[in-house]
Amino acid sequence: MNNQERYNSMKSISIEEAIREIVKAHVQAYAEGFQARHEGEYDNPDGTINMKIHNVFIKALGDEIRYYTALVRSLDSSLGNMLEKMAIQIAELNFKVFRKVSGPLSNNQTNFIAGLLEKYKRHEKKPSINDYQSLRKRPEKGTLLTKRHESDYYLIDSDTDTHYLIELKIGGDLDNKKARSEKEALLEQFAILSNTLQEGKKIKLYFATAYNRYGEGKPWNQQRVKQFFAEEELLIGKDFWNFICKSKKGYKIVLTEYEKNAHFIRKALNSIKRKYLG
Repeated sequence: MNNQERYNSMKSISIEEAIREIVKAHVQAYAEGFQARHEGEYDNPDGTINMKIHNVFIKALGDEIRYYTALVRSLDSSLGNMLEKMAIQIAELNFKVFRKVSGPLSNNQTNFIAGLLEKYKRHEKKPSINDYQSLRKRPEKGTLLTKRHESDYYLIDSDTDTHYLIELKIGGDLDNKKARSEKEALLEQFAILSNTLQEGKKIKLYFATAYNRYGEGKPWNQQRVKQFFAEEELLIGKDFWNFICKSKKGYKIVLTEYEKNAHFIRKALNSIKRKYLG
């Protein structure tokens, strides 16, 4: 089903019902695919689980440990990919969604961004959204180079005419190098939009996570990220889901529907376990 067909099928139901349908569909499809993949690799020596067979250090701990160490890593990675795709489809209910930003960028803007990030790195400056507003000034045409960025989320809210750039990392676990590169990419996209959109358009950027790794409702203290991102640039766990759902109940809707359908994933995991361990 393409986006237009999906939109037409959901026009007659509420946003909450549409969100629940999206979550249910993604969880079921994920469970089926995950099970089919791993059971299909049973006789494949290069399969995710079988590749652990010859790790003598893991093997010495027993078959169950060997099985779980391989499966959990695969589960964590693939589940994260599913959540990203699910979030994009939910966002399409409320925003125009794009996955890339391309356009002109000047050397002066690039140099400004590099200098700003260096100050963050050296703790000479605490991040603020005011730090990069000078990028809104259009550069002279002769100094521009065309650049393209693949974007996690470039969202346009038609109701408020606001453009959002969002970098989503499921758990938010980044080292300093990655945190810096993520902020650099967002700032370059910010500059490109500033150079291409009508002057005065609202542009905001965010770093987001699908859950709070410290526990929902607790302070999020990923200092390696906070070294490069201001508090007002963060959408952590509940705030992220509420944002893309455009509802204060967004996180609750997504989580309760996920929990309601999690039995499909548990069933798939049990089937895979029986296949490999008997």
